[in-house]
Amino acid sequence: RTQEAWQQRLFDEEIVPVTVKEKKGERIVQEDEGYNRLKLEKVPTLKPAFDRSGNGTVTAANSSSFNDGASALVVANRELAKQHGKGKKVLARIVSYADAAIDPIDFPVAPAKVIPIALERAGIKPEQVKVWEMNEAFAAVIKANAKILNVDIEKINPRGGAIALGHAIGSSGARILVTLLHQLKKGEYGCAAICNGGGAATGMVVQMVDADDL
Repeated sequence: RTQEAWQQRLFDEEIVPVTVKEKKGERIVQEDEGYNRLKLEKVPTLKPAFDRSGNGTVTAANSSSFNDGASALVVANRELAKQHGKGKKVLARIVSYADAAIDPIDFPVAPAKVIPIALERAGIKPEQVKVWEMNEAFAAVIKANAKILNVDIEKINPRGGAIALGHAIGSSGARILVTLLHQLKKGEYGCAAICNGGGAATGMVVQMVDADDL
């Protein structure tokens, strides 16, 4: 998914090029790098990272990598958005948000706890959500939450997740939200969710609007 998205230049509006100083000089970074480093022939040889009993399924191949990254978002009230948000400056409105927690050992499925709360606060049903973005710390996170929530997995991370794009801790929440916003059309709803290792998760429902709709 990520390879196809990059081939179509779908991430261009999300990314600000950064100049990085290296030993051999400066380099401009303007594209994700991790998704091109996959070596398919090595995938079957990787050992489970957690469960060593022989039943483990989580390996480095279906886990996100740690990456450098930074994100920035501007959040404003309705009055400021109307005053300064003409053109494409307003991306969406925050319809609702929520936090929830479960037993820390079950942290991968914490999004399934918080998402129904965020949807209820937004006053919408799951079928009204056009695109879902969930932080893909592990592939199992997406599979498990999709099953619990009964959500079509094709609607989750349509442009790829953190396994391909990387998990820049401290930035990933903003990253998935920005990626979500760039997939919605006017009037459409999107839902973003991210879990943490302590058993908690944060969810948010947004709707694509412009300044005139506020």
